[in-house]
Amino acid sequence: MKILFFIPLLLLLIISPVFGQLSDQTGLLTRLDVDTSGHTFEVVVVSNFEILDHEFNKNEKRLTIFINSGLEDNLGEVTIPKNLLGGNFTYQINDMTSIQEFKSNERISFVTLNFTGIGDNKIDIIGTDALVGVKEVVEMVPDEIVYEEPGGGCLIATATFGSELSPQVQQLRELRDGKLLQTEPGKSFMNSFNAFYYSFSPQIADHQRENPIFNELIKAGITPMITSLSLMDYAETESEMISIGMFLIILNIGMYVGLPAIVIMGIRKI
Repeated sequence: MKILFFIPLLLLLIISPVFGQLSDQTGLLTRLDVDTSGHTFEVVVVSNFEILDHEFNKNEKRLTIFINSGLEDNLGEVTIPKNLLGGNFTYQINDMTSIQEFKSNERISFVTLNFTGIGDNKIDIIGTDALVGVKEVVEMVPDEIVYEEPGGGCLIATATFGSELSPQVQQLRELRDGKLLQTEPGKSFMNSFNAFYYSFSPQIADHQRENPIFNELIKAGITPMITSLSLMDYAETESEMISIGMFLIILNIGMYVGLPAIVIMGIRKI
């Protein structure tokens, strides 16, 4: 039985890593969270030096790692997701061109670092591709949000009805541009609304395009609301717009919250 226990351990000692040959000579494991374009990517470094900091420049397709080493000979293995940085790599050590080795598969690039230098050093890994297939998520800060410029569309409504030229999307655009953005209360409302709306609408719109059934559910849900908004056409003055707007808010709360609650309570009583 003891022999059976030692067989897996023996295999681990014999089999070399898939990509590199330095793992037995390095010991410090560092996981770097690279935040860019609204996403977080994990870069893994196994090394005999200490990682002090890191930077990523998406425009230059450059990953910079700042290190401190107590040894003259520095060894490291860097695993980089290919959707963060890929293609053909070039390297710089302290701004001097260096030759390093790397291998890759469909998901990752595996860079083997081997260079000399005690103390602080800067490593630049530069690719030819960056953020391939990654959709940028724009983070909107509420204090800096301004209303959309006239002519913009509604993400969810456009995904629901298939085009920015659909009557429903045109209705929403005309309500925003022709009514709300013509008054200061309307502009204030749109600023507050955008802070909430754009925190989730891009994700929902993407899911609608990928899932027809989900899209039909959204269409069934927002159609009554869009229909009710046609009442805003009767607002001629700012006070009338505020009054009708408050009525529509109460009406839609009743439709989307009150009515389902009444139905659920009725079912429970049966």
